[in-house]
Amino acid sequence: MRGGSRVLIIIIVLVAAIYLLRPTIDRLLFAETKPRAVEVRGNLADFEKLTVDIFQRAAPSVVQVAGRAAAASPEMFAEQENGGGGAQSGTGFVWDRAGHIVTNNHVVQGAADLQVRFSTGEIARAQLVGGSANYDLAVIRVTDVRNLPPPLPIGTSADLKVGQAAFAIGNPFGLDQSLTTGIISALSRRLPTSGGREVANVIQTDAAINPGNSGGPLLDSAGRLIGVNTAIYSPSGAYAGIGFAIPVDVVNRVVPQLIRNGRVPIPGIGIQAGSEAMGSKAGVSGVPIIRTVPGSPADRAGLRGANLQTGQLGDVIVGVNGKPVQRLAELTELLEQAGVGATVQLEIMRGGSRTTIPVQVADIGLTR
Repeated sequence: MRGGSRVLIIIIVLVAAIYLLRPTIDRLLFAETKPRAVEVRGNLADFEKLTVDIFQRAAPSVVQVAGRAAAASPEMFAEQENGGGGAQSGTGFVWDRAGHIVTNNHVVQGAADLQVRFSTGEIARAQLVGGSANYDLAVIRVTDVRNLPPPLPIGTSADLKVGQAAFAIGNPFGLDQSLTTGIISALSRRLPTSGGREVANVIQTDAAINPGNSGGPLLDSAGRLIGVNTAIYSPSGAYAGIGFAIPVDVVNRVVPQLIRNGRVPIPGIGIQAGSEAMGSKAGVSGVPIIRTVPGSPADRAGLRGANLQTGQLGDVIVGVNGKPVQRLAELTELLEQAGVGATVQLEIMRGGSRTTIPVQVADIGLTR
């Protein structure tokens, strides 16, 4: 028994010694004191190849746009969008070979000086060509650029599907050439703008969009422009999974007008519209007319506003050219599709009966 006890004690001591000395032993035997061999990997997955290809093709055409007030610091590119020091910055992208850059109107609005920084690091001064607060779109132009990147290819927003891939490139928080990916989360959203109107058919995406991304492109899996990133929904002011982009079909209609005329006509008929709730209380789904602007097409056509003293409901617009209208954004979109100078057939509810009245669409921006 004594011999067995000695053996057991020796084993215990050896085990304890090995346990205590294991870190030293591991270091001596297994420590990598030279650079490790690179593990050979296989090919990138197909979705990785797609993402890399989209970024490599589109990124050179995406720029950082910055403006500053006359008294602001010249280090404008260090500032975040609408940041301190009187500086504001965002994103833009090359529209054509003439040097036109598309961005958001709120990125350049009120700026005394504009500059554009390309992915190569080249910085060029830019001039404002035109802007529209109603669509939150603006066009600026650079002329002294050594090698202007190619314009982004244009897609369409008419056939987008919820769930398809979306890719956003921009300059969040001043960090240039950032790519985020996601999907189209929803379609046909309405986005109020600083011009007092709503953009219809706005794209909602969960691709991360933060301050500084404004004015940047939203791309589809073919690398085509499908929208211009313009806003986020976030109680904290940072990314919360809900971003909005102006649909490219609107962009492709508005931008050429800004390049030609510096402004975009505002198609309208000259009414002050009531809320949807006002029509709902009266059991009518449509756009109630509060009043008509004197001398406007609506006034000349005999449309009637509400009686604010008695609370009596006036005419309620329920359709345009045979298409139903339930919201102001729908009315606005149909008038825009018709265009200034066109005559539309307005379907209205008046005193419980439906009637159709022809009204000419005018540029109400000229009368403001």
